[in-house]
Amino acid sequence: MKTLVTFSRIFVAALFLFSGFIKLNDPVGFSYKLQEYFGEGVLNLEFLIPYALLIAIFLVIFEIVLGITLLLGYLPKFTVWSLLLMIAFFTFLTFYSAYFNKVTDCGCFGDALPLTPWESFTKDIILLVLILILFFRRKYITPLKPFAAHKWIVFGTFTACLAFAYYVLMHLPAFDFRAYKEGINIQEGMEIPEGAPKAEFAYHWKFDINGEEKVIVTSGDYPKVEGKFIEVETKTIKEGYEPPIHDFAIEKNDTDYTTEFLEKENLIIIVAYNLSKSEAEGFYAVKEITNKAISQGYDVIGLTASTPKDIAQVQQQYDLDFDFYTTDETALKTILRSNPGIVKLKKGTIVKKLHWNDAEKLNLEKVEPSKPKINMVLKAQLDSIMKLDQSIRSSREISREEWEEQQKIDSTNAIFIEEVFKKHGYPGKTLVGEGTNKAAWFVIQHSDKIGTYLPLIKEAGEKGELDMTLVVMMEDRHLMEQGLEQIYGTQGRMFNRGSKNQISLIWPIKDPESVNERRKEIGFTETIEERSESLLGVPYKRYTLEEVQKLKENSKQ
Repeated sequence: MKTLVTFSRIFVAALFLFSGFIKLNDPVGFSYKLQEYFGEGVLNLEFLIPYALLIAIFLVIFEIVLGITLLLGYLPKFTVWSLLLMIAFFTFLTFYSAYFNKVTDCGCFGDALPLTPWESFTKDIILLVLILILFFRRKYITPLKPFAAHKWIVFGTFTACLAFAYYVLMHLPAFDFRAYKEGINIQEGMEIPEGAPKAEFAYHWKFDINGEEKVIVTSGDYPKVEGKFIEVETKTIKEGYEPPIHDFAIEKNDTDYTTEFLEKENLIIIVAYNLSKSEAEGFYAVKEITNKAISQGYDVIGLTASTPKDIAQVQQQYDLDFDFYTTDETALKTILRSNPGIVKLKKGTIVKKLHWNDAEKLNLEKVEPSKPKINMVLKAQLDSIMKLDQSIRSSREISREEWEEQQKIDSTNAIFIEEVFKKHGYPGKTLVGEGTNKAAWFVIQHSDKIGTYLPLIKEAGEKGELDMTLVVMMEDRHLMEQGLEQIYGTQGRMFNRGSKNQISLIWPIKDPESVNERRKEIGFTETIEERSESLLGVPYKRYTLEEVQKLKENSKQ
């Protein structure tokens, strides 16, 4: 009996120490697992979810301390009672999880040794038996000498555990057992090897045959049976191979960018699974390091599962110069135990992962900026759109019939461009290349949608996706259409008072004395005087809004 107690004592202590240390190495990961258990449909203890991290830290430290006290033989009555209560609770929990298929991985050994629910339950049954031996035969638990050192060893263990927990929370787990650890190539982690076992399913087809329900089982084919189909139920017979990385994707506006970004030579990813739960101080560190990364030639993106509203709010609040894309929240939590955190990739391989507290440790040598990947399909479509926009307008004289045809074309083009905006934002030069980036501008400039899309056009100009001279031309036209003074003098009007009495003029300008300085600063090479000659063929003359209004009232057209 003494030998059996000694074996049980060493085995239980070793397992508790190993399990506790693995979880203490990653308390955030263990807290995610506790949140699953506390959630609706499992234990329905949702009020505990906000405290999951504190509970996780307490449980794992207590688990380690119990392992130490059991080895030392310190406070044996308290130790075995605590062990028994803990294992009884977790045995019930793993059975409940396995039987009702609630949580697919108990998290007993973190990511180091994933167990299925039934494997976890079996492990807990073995532990329960061994702990019961210790409970009923605790008189054979002989304390180790020197007895006086026990309390100091326990105190030291407790203190060391607290210090280690603080370290991994302020940085990252000291040991990474996840599928996204440094050195892993994400694309390779998503691949299914040739010859890998495939999942097998049984399809239970239920039919009403002559008023009697019958179930026919097939491997997938629809049964050849005469009767009324009721329903089909699918059951898994054999699990297929699941790659280590199976839920990773980079998406935006229903478009998948995963392959594009994983092929980037130098990519910095800011991971923030939930922006509303992110640490504000972290984004100040992220802002500084991403600005440096962009200046050094790196591509920088953010990954989150948050809503567009939350994304826009965070970008504005912290003045972030990179775009966010959408990724599954669970995948983001698995990639990094920091919210926000930093991941450095090289052609899909994880080179470095950092907590935002360690942002300054990111090595950012100067690199060659990547060339944008042109969307050739969209480019071809926009090139065709631009030809349609200019085909009739390029003629010297346009008949009424031709102008009516052009208006129909403009209306169709505007509908297409609005769909492009919804899917891609403004199609600038990084998406469709220089030249083609003007297509959407032409369409909007010739539509009644200027007021709607001028903010988007301005944003494209500020990001360098569209020439700013085009942006201010649209702004001037918008002002003119509202009967207001333009700013850069890009727009002219003609007033007809008979075939021999036509007045062509530059629309009134706000602060005309300094208009040439503004034009030069924004990128125009012509002065306002030269603009008047090239656009209208007349010398420049200043007009006020009142004068133009009178000309308009006297005009026949």
